Amino acid sequence: MIEIQYSAEAAAARAAGTAIVALESTIITHGMPFPQNVEVAAQVEQDIRDTGAIPATMAVIKGVLHVGLETDQLQALGQAQSVAKVSRADMPVCLAMGKTGATTVAATMIAARLAGIDVFATGGIGGVHKGAEHSFDISADLMELAQTPVTVVAAGAKAILDIPKTLEVLETQGVPVIAYGQDSIPAFWSSQSDLNAPLRMDTARDIARSHAMRQAMALPGGQLIANPIPADAEIASEVLAPVIAQAQAEADAQGVTGKAVTPFLLQRIFELTEGRSLTANIALVRNNARLAAEIAKELVKLKA
Repeated sequence: MIEIQYSAEAAAARAAGTAIVALESTIITHGMPFPQNVEVAAQVEQDIRDTGAIPATMAVIKGVLHVGLETDQLQALGQAQSVAKVSRADMPVCLAMGKTGATTVAATMIAARLAGIDVFATGGIGGVHKGAEHSFDISADLMELAQTPVTVVAAGAKAILDIPKTLEVLETQGVPVIAYGQDSIPAFWSSQSDLNAPLRMDTARDIARSHAMRQAMALPGGQLIANPIPADAEIASEVLAPVIAQAQAEADAQGVTGKAVTPFLLQRIFELTEGRSLTANIALVRNNARLAAEIAKELVKLKA
């Protein structure tokens, strides 16, 4: 049996039928240092409350799936050492062995489904890594989107990835990729790219109706909402391109592989942009949380 523990806030929201937005916990344990990680996580949760929904940060703590974290749990997780980074493959092992793990996009989607939460806000999804034709390095996030019925709001795929190949895999898997309010796919730290979005929607209500229609048709999988970073917080793609190329070259030269690739690249890009990438990352996560809250509220109205 899966032991699920709801925070007091999440439990009250479930009982009242209030909109809930799922949040991942790897941003806390693997995204930035303490205390900034806890401060940002708390700010994102507050953004959701301010928009009229309730946040539920997901984490596995000593073999228990937590749906929403109390303040002391968030603080403890932010300072914990050697926390596992769990995805679909290792999440059941983490639970079964009584271990503690932070949820990735894929694991957070699974947790949201188990908790009956329809909408999840994150920064950027994983995808097809550059050079995947040789390494076969493709994130489990893409397969999760194909089978787990959760709407994921992100600023596109992380810009360190091969975005065209990522979009191709999502298309093959039947995952709707919907750009919010524009015709191009956002590129994480940059609001625009030269890639046309497969689909476009301009309101949270339309996105909620699309989610509900997929459920009514009994289609597996969720939908990816590509929400562009606010223009005043973005880093132009022409500025980032050489930085990403340098970080990737260093990763290749040092033989960085597997789960270590993404944190290595993000850290080097942070250093090479003198911190601008992290500032932009925080802005886009908060922006995604607010849109996710609006979508969750619309879904509650549709179910009423």
